[in-house]
Amino acid sequence: MGAPRVVTVYHAEGCHLCDRAIEVVREARARVPFRLDLVDIGGVESLEVAYRSLIPVVEIDGKRAFTTFVSAEALVERLETDDGSPDRADGDAGNM
Repeated sequence: MGAPRVVTVYHAEGCHLCDRAIEVVREARARVPFRLDLVDIGGVESLEVAYRSLIPVVEIDGKRAFTTFVSAEALVERLETDDGSPDRADGDAGNM
């Protein structure tokens, strides 16, 4: 087996959608192993510019997989079946 998958959640303090996304990602981690990195964008200008309008943002192995909403089922499916990229043939835009 290769290196463990890495799921990164970009979030900010006071963001209720972010809090929920982190809960969901932790729920998924109970089902399939991966490294979880939590990145608080607060006060970091480059991160604020890149992510503020989209948070929470969930990346899998450095590729954006979900913005705004994520479900544990969708995250587990992505982790088990593909590279995490939202560029899927079925037209799934990556948002749940």
